[in-house]
Parts: sequence; C-alpha cells; structure tokens
Amino acid sequence: MAEDAAPTSFTRRVLASLNGAAKLLDRFPMSLLTLSARIFPAAIFWQSGRTKVAGWQVTDSAVFLFAQEYRLPLVDPWLAAHLAAVAEHVFPLLLVLGLASRFSAAAVLVMTAIIQIFVYPSAWPTHGVWAVCLTLVIVRGPGLFSLDHVVSRCLVSFKTSRRNSASA
Repeated sequence: MAEDAAPTSFTRRVLASLNGAAKLLDRFPMSLLTLSARIFPAAIFWQSGRTKVAGWQVTDSAVFLFAQEYRLPLVDPWLAAHLAAVAEHVFPLLLVLGLASRFSAAAVLVMTAIIQIFVYPSAWPTHGVWAVCLTLVIVRGPGLFSLDHVVSRCLVSFKTSRRNSASA
C-alpha cells in the first residue's frame, strides 16, 4: 500500500523540472521588476496629466471634468484640477527617474485610492494592478536602475571617506 503512494519516476521528473524552473525564476533581477513597476504606472498618470493642460495652463475642460464628472468631496474643482495636473506630471517624472521613488510611489498610490473610491469605483481591477506595482516600489525600493540608488551609493561612499579621514 505504501508503494502505491510513492511518487512515480514521471512525477519525480515533473517535480524536479518545476523546482528547477522556480530556482531559475528566483534569479530574475528584482531591479527589472521595480523598474517596470515604476515606469508603467508613471506612464498612465503622465498621459492623464497631459490631457489636463495646454502649455502651462490647466484647461477649462479639466476643471469641468472635476466639477461635473469626478466630483471630489471637500475640494473645489478648480483646485483639484490644478493639484491633479501638477501631481500627474511631477510624481510620474520622479518615478521614471527613480528619484524620491518611495515617496512618489506613495503619492501616486494615494491618487489611485482617491480615483478608486470617489471617481471610478467599478475600475478596481485596473486600480488594483496599479496599486500592486506602486506597493512593490514602496516596499522594495526603486532598484538599481534609479537615481535613488546612485544617491545612496554616493552617500555611503561619502560617509566611508569621512570616517577614514577622521580616523587617520
């Protein structure tokens, strides 16, 4: 009876193959995932921001949308349109550059939550994907392909050189 429960040769090969595939996937660079998690939501918000402006001016149609369609509570539509236009340009740019990445991802995540709760509550699958990407950046950081990484390395190098010169 115990022999019947033992895995067959075929089952062992399948399990070994799956284990090998998992080990190979574990080697995938997290920095490529965090780069993607920064760039793709940033592109969506940048494009949205571009629809709200003409040159350096927030358009009347953007203000109209905030007044008639979005209808955010407690915020004047003119102010909301201007704040959104600025945020949808600044934070995506910072995310793409990988500068102040965790803060920028958190800001875009807050915008995503506002959109989900007050504007398009039935779009939760889309907003959920954005939220997962942004949460990955918040939790794991921006990765190697970011200005945050460069700044961090420079700060470590600076602290090390100061420590070495102070002890000499």
